[in-house]
Amino acid sequence: MEAGGQSGAALGGRGRTEAVEPSSLQRTYARRVAESKATIPHLYLRAEVDMGEAVALRERLRAALGDGAPGYVDMVVRAAALALREHPRLNGAYRDARFTAHSRVNVAVTVAAQETLILPVISDADQQELAVIAQRRAELTQRARSGEITRPELSGATFTVASYGDEGVDEFAPAVVHGQGALLAAGAVREAPLVRDGAVVAGHAMTLTLCCDQRLIQGAEGAAFLRHVRGLLEQPDRL
Repeated sequence: MEAGGQSGAALGGRGRTEAVEPSSLQRTYARRVAESKATIPHLYLRAEVDMGEAVALRERLRAALGDGAPGYVDMVVRAAALALREHPRLNGAYRDARFTAHSRVNVAVTVAAQETLILPVISDADQQELAVIAQRRAELTQRARSGEITRPELSGATFTVASYGDEGVDEFAPAVVHGQGALLAAGAVREAPLVRDGAVVAGHAMTLTLCCDQRLIQGAEGAAFLRHVRGLLEQPDRL
């Protein structure tokens, strides 16, 4: 009960206030974020990616495939999944004072839906072609936003790719998902001055932020993974 004997909605110096009961999904998300920030020592590493070749590839794919063409987030998912093969520590976790490793590369992607953040999973992402990743991510996004997503589609993630690029966010540093070792945050692809062969030229760039559990992943190892992902995105024909 609030001060003055009123409950529920109340008038005061802040205007009308009302207690709102969170949904089950919102409670789960809030609990896991709190657990992550309270128990995981975070290490953040950032890298700027020259996205010129990726932009050109995206334009070619759109000309050939239309709206169903893979987007930049799909490229990041594919690049991260391939890099995780070579850097398996980032595909693991620190649990019960032990390092755990996973044989499968299952990448969760963030979807803003149902007034919270939902993390559907692209299973075996390292074995999927770019077009398959794009199709699967589109299907999962639609199912998450329509409320049709199932528990198995939200389970088994070993790594997460987060992006608010469509909302124009250049860079951000979220919490590592509880139970995982790292998360890769991808900013928007934006016009930016870049240095090529000693000259400043107009180009396109993206900021990647690798968020790590420092108990599991040291700076040098995280930097090597980030360098691998950047190399794939700067030469996207390798995807």
